[in-house]
Amino acid sequence: MSRADPRRSGVRRGALLGALASAVLVQLVVLYAPSEPAPPPFPNADKVVHMGVFLVPTVLALAARLPARWVLPVLAAHAVLSEVVQATLIPTRDGDVLDALADLLGVALGALVAGLWARRRSGAPVRRW
Repeated sequence: MSRADPRRSGVRRGALLGALASAVLVQLVVLYAPSEPAPPPFPNADKVVHMGVFLVPTVLALAARLPARWVLPVLAAHAVLSEVVQATLIPTRDGDVLDALADLLGVALGALVAGLWARRRSGAPVRRW
């Protein structure tokens, strides 16, 4: 099969969508579990986790060629809404503006990574800073 073979592309997209479903499931557990499973290993570790649980789904969704015009607003809205839910509906959790900012940073970085990856795969030159 050549690189442009539609069967190969379909298998790759299916794998990305499967990985996306897994990443979203992990995201939901991390954001909505009643309490944190263990004390953080270092200060602000939760911010790194928040960033990661939004970065990974963003990259996977965009790599699977889901429309960015839908993916980015939905994930950004979920970033903010998840903190409201934690603050108001989960008694053992607290909403945190800094967590929401870390989530939004994850979405932005995910979009950047996916864009650079797509550019590299297409053969377009990547700007060096």
